[in-house]
Amino acid sequence: MNIACVLGPQFEDSEFKKPFEAFKKAGHEVTVIGVTAGEKLQGAHGKESFTTQKSIDEARPEDFDALFIPGGNSPDKLRANDKMVKFVRRMFDMKKPILAICHGPQLLLAADRYKGYRITAWQTVQEDLQKAGADVTDEEVVVDQNIITSRKPDDIPAFIDAGLAILQQPIMKHSATVPEPGLNQ
Repeated sequence: MNIACVLGPQFEDSEFKKPFEAFKKAGHEVTVIGVTAGEKLQGAHGKESFTTQKSIDEARPEDFDALFIPGGNSPDKLRANDKMVKFVRRMFDMKKPILAICHGPQLLLAADRYKGYRITAWQTVQEDLQKAGADVTDEEVVVDQNIITSRKPDDIPAFIDAGLAILQQPIMKHSATVPEPGLNQ
């Protein structure tokens, strides 16, 4: 599968690196998408850095089979970018697997795509989601249909296992093939 990973500055080092490596080791292609292509991003703890491979202007949801959203401060910064929010919304609407850890569900909140799903997140994000009317639980990993969420770095092994399980499933046929107006055309 071809996985889109949306990444911004100050991502949580381990929440990016460990799943990224596990997905690649399992044979999946992971494309790191940032606000701009070729931007070197530093992890929040300075242990990891990565240079974005595509800009959000180049990325098309139709070209990817799944979406990976690492936590840290990255999702908070990315949700300020309307094109990132539209990208996440489009992936969600196409019912593609979405794997979000820690602060990652902030992008689901910004995209207004969390209602009717049981999810988890970092404690403060759980509170935001609850106030917005989401069905939130405090568990290491929650799988609800095509959405997988986890809370924190300690949950990474369960997050990876659940992510790899959903990525092993056959690619669903998506009826939504017409690009959203104004999104990466």
